[in-house]
Amino acid sequence: MLVSDIDGTLVTPQKALTPRAAAAVASLAQAGVSFTLISSRPPLGMASLVRTLKVRLPFAAFNGGSLVAPDMRLIRTHRLAAQSATRTLALLTSRGVDTWVFADGAWLLRDPGGSNVARERLTVGFEPTTVDSFENVIDRIDKIVGVSDDHAKLGAVEIEIRRLLGQDANVERSQLYYLDITHPKANKGEAVRSLARMIGVSLRQTAVIGDMTNDVAMFRIAGFSIAMGQSPPGVRARADAATGSNEEDGFAQAVDRLVLPRAPREGL
Repeated sequence: MLVSDIDGTLVTPQKALTPRAAAAVASLAQAGVSFTLISSRPPLGMASLVRTLKVRLPFAAFNGGSLVAPDMRLIRTHRLAAQSATRTLALLTSRGVDTWVFADGAWLLRDPGGSNVARERLTVGFEPTTVDSFENVIDRIDKIVGVSDDHAKLGAVEIEIRRLLGQDANVERSQLYYLDITHPKANKGEAVRSLARMIGVSLRQTAVIGDMTNDVAMFRIAGFSIAMGQSPPGVRARADAATGSNEEDGFAQAVDRLVLPRAPREGL
């Protein structure tokens, strides 16, 4: 099985699926290699790719917080505890970091003109809902995102939130400008473990590919891990191999050069 991240991995910086990437997915099926997706996106933001690529297996959204069937039926979810959500929202607000909340299938925000809203609209393919407060969904939050183009500032806030929440949350950068806060079991390592169990593939026979620090959790447990060429050095160092960037069809390169050649020999 191959499990692929989406943004920064499967699609280009413009959020496009290239013909070569689509052909690479088709070649996996022809070789008898199972394929599925894992992403920080909400399920609805993955639906178009699931349909286009004819994904027939369960996939993982919200950094692994939700396991979803191809027909969009929710299989399992881990939501952030209300206390952790309240503390996170208060800290992000106090530091002047734009905040998004994903809950009840919606993307909620307070400032529709804020940083990266247009980018996220393109990414997920649906509109945000503007609210005055997140209090009405505080006990049903799938993911909180701190958003800032000041990467150093967001890095400092990441350290603060890790210290504040400890083991009560999973805190990872899905992009340099996005800080994701989810349930502690909502991580890509746990999700890949669950997907492999459901599909009936051993972790030793599972390959994963990604580009950011939130992908390292699945690098740790998969039999073979691949980092994209534009990944931060610390991410590339944790992978078994690297491929080209997502501007160079690195996903397709990885399938052709790293996954398919291993399939007959190692069961990938």
